[in-house]
Amino acid sequence: MSSPTKSIGCDVTKAPSPPMNFPVSGFPIIPDGQRWEEENYELFKPGYYYPVNIGDVLVSKYQIVGKLGWGSTSTVWLARDLEAHQYVTLKIYAQNEEIVNEFGIYQYLERIASKSTYPGRQNVRTAIGTFVIPRPGGDHECLVQPATWESWRDLLYRIPSGVFNEELLKLSLKQLLLALDFLHSECKIIHTDSKGDNMLHSIFDQTLLTDFAAAEMEGPSPRKIVDGVPIYASRRFGFPKALGPVVLGDFRSAVKGEEKRNHNAGPDIYRAPEVIIKADWSYPVDIWNVGVLIWDLFEGKHLFCNLNEENGVLDYSTGTHLAEIIGALGPPPLDLLERGIRSDEWFHKDGTWKAEIEIPEDASLDKLEVRYVEGEHKTQFMHFVRCMLQWRPEDRKTAKELLQHPWLNL
Repeated sequence: MSSPTKSIGCDVTKAPSPPMNFPVSGFPIIPDGQRWEEENYELFKPGYYYPVNIGDVLVSKYQIVGKLGWGSTSTVWLARDLEAHQYVTLKIYAQNEEIVNEFGIYQYLERIASKSTYPGRQNVRTAIGTFVIPRPGGDHECLVQPATWESWRDLLYRIPSGVFNEELLKLSLKQLLLALDFLHSECKIIHTDSKGDNMLHSIFDQTLLTDFAAAEMEGPSPRKIVDGVPIYASRRFGFPKALGPVVLGDFRSAVKGEEKRNHNAGPDIYRAPEVIIKADWSYPVDIWNVGVLIWDLFEGKHLFCNLNEENGVLDYSTGTHLAEIIGALGPPPLDLLERGIRSDEWFHKDGTWKAEIEIPEDASLDKLEVRYVEGEHKTQFMHFVRCMLQWRPEDRKTAKELLQHPWLNL
């Protein structure tokens, strides 16, 4: 898919800016024996990721300023739009990866947001456009978006304690729930992937962007060459004077909420029970996702680890995941199990557990929560969490209802 890019809130009347001359020497070399960033991905091979070089100008418009990160299907870069005189983020997809669904969702959300008064519309990331980089063996699609600061996951690494305090947690969750309320109520979209990596902060202070570019000029990023393909070290932004509003991004796995479905959705550790047993699922999977994500942010660990050792290797285990949920919430209701195509793999017809995996003992939700001491705040907090972590999807509160919860507004 290819679409003309467009610019938002920028001056296109001025002549294009000349490209910056980034250093071509004097940078640290990463040793050949040290696997680096996307090189660690099991499908890494020359040609899978587009060979970006800092300083490159793509489609005669976007100059690469520095690498922001990478994932299994893309690398992400800060770039300067030379025509619009603004910084943008370029998500350059791996060879032959398609972005039709993701960009189509962004276009749809923008149409809804332009007519909506929902406050949560401001907490959903936007897209500027797409372009294609032709290449022998398969093209590379590229998604252009307004530049954002780092993610919740990055923020956790910057906090000395490694966890959000109560004030930051409430502020952050309110913005995530506003985004989900907008998606569910106005747009009829299920995100399915509300993890820390996908929650980003808007940038108000433009010096964060100019400082990033200056840092690359003064101290070029470490890099290495693998079979002629450059691999750069990701560079971090400076810390802003104030965190901008949170925006929920990455709509690659998003789906329309009005259609029945029972395929796997979301990262393993955040999967809702109905997804695990392969029952029909809808908007409440996003709510379960938030309840589990809270443990990453506030408790400093995953609520469910879902790992099982087989032949000396730890790997995700659906049975272990279900056992951990039972340990935390108690046994599932029979009527939920009757909806699941895979329920009989782990449960008898009467709903009792038949798998050989042990149910964790002394692992109730209250005991897994360790940040709060006893008292009204913990009582309210645990009630808030339980409004999301319910076996039956219909028993979970909506994003709109959760925004009114007493704990969130204490």
